[in-house]
Amino acid sequence: MDISVMVALVIALALFFDFTNGFHDTANAMATPIATGALKPRMAVALAAMLNLVGAFLSTAVAQTISGGLIREGSNGVQITPVMIFAGLIGAILWNLVTWLLGLPSSSSHALFGGLIGAAIVGAGFGSIDVSVLLSKVVFPAILAPVTAGLVAYLATKIAYAVTKKKQRGRFRYGQVFTSSLVSLAHGTNDAQKTMGVITLTLIAAGSQKAGTGPELWVIVVCALAIAIGTYTGGWRIIRTLGKGLTEIEPGQGFAAEAATTATILASTHLGFALSTTQVASGSVIGTGIGRKGASVRWRTAGRIAVGWVITIPAAGLVGALASWIALAGIVGILVDAAVAAGVIVWIFVYSRRNRVHAHNVHLEPAAFVRPKKRKRDRTGRAAQ
Repeated sequence: MDISVMVALVIALALFFDFTNGFHDTANAMATPIATGALKPRMAVALAAMLNLVGAFLSTAVAQTISGGLIREGSNGVQITPVMIFAGLIGAILWNLVTWLLGLPSSSSHALFGGLIGAAIVGAGFGSIDVSVLLSKVVFPAILAPVTAGLVAYLATKIAYAVTKKKQRGRFRYGQVFTSSLVSLAHGTNDAQKTMGVITLTLIAAGSQKAGTGPELWVIVVCALAIAIGTYTGGWRIIRTLGKGLTEIEPGQGFAAEAATTATILASTHLGFALSTTQVASGSVIGTGIGRKGASVRWRTAGRIAVGWVITIPAAGLVGALASWIALAGIVGILVDAAVAAGVIVWIFVYSRRNRVHAHNVHLEPAAFVRPKKRKRDRTGRAAQ
């Protein structure tokens, strides 16, 4: 296949991943204000989309971590080809959609890293991965960031409830509009850049851009638009899990969780850490559940989410590796990959329509029919009390 056609195909697939990243991660900023009633669902996702768009233009540090750090740049250029990047994106997209179908707030970022790592190992060997960058910029932040965010959210919740009276706490809803907006802005500064990094890596691998350079303006623009459009579509399944599935959230907790999430993401973006904003947001929500007296954390749901965190990189990596092995067979392999991926995506979408979650039922649990118990009657025929 002609290299220019392959690059165009990879860019299109990368933008589709960016779209899935948008709706997969909308919950990070907007699950809590929707749960507390601070924002109406549609207004919340529209605000998140706009601020994700703006945030994408504010920094490129994370993009350069991906385009010039995770995959080694040798004397002859990066040790990865557009075909391998294509395969890695398939692994990331399919894992994103599977976890969305399950309503599981897993990491889009780690899905992307896993897919790329699996594809690169199959195509170029283990030496193509810079393990030091993987550990310092991906793995360690994945461990520390949610714990840090959870601790900050716990302390913020304790302080918020200590300094306010019960009748005043509803006013935190007004603050949530501000803090959730900051989370969306911070999300744009971190997650939109990951796709920028992938497209830049593709252009460098194809020889269309110099190694070590950052994303060009047109790349920033199209990635910002793709993640904003994806954010506006909602991702309601994950919003339901994060907003109600972990703990019952009051306005004070929502305010604390969003503030902790924002601080953690912005600090990580400044340092060039390609962390999972989903893990940070989940850690913050758990921290508020522990911090509010009388609240409880649904640890079973938290455990499911934690399992998703652990298996995301290897699961997406296995799919990316398999797709890479098939794609490296030539144009037939690339077409097989594309056909199978398209088939799985269509099946997931059709299957999701059987139990659709949308803006109007996002926090309504599915109705369950319970047969009423029969009342015993006394000898006079009256129902027993």
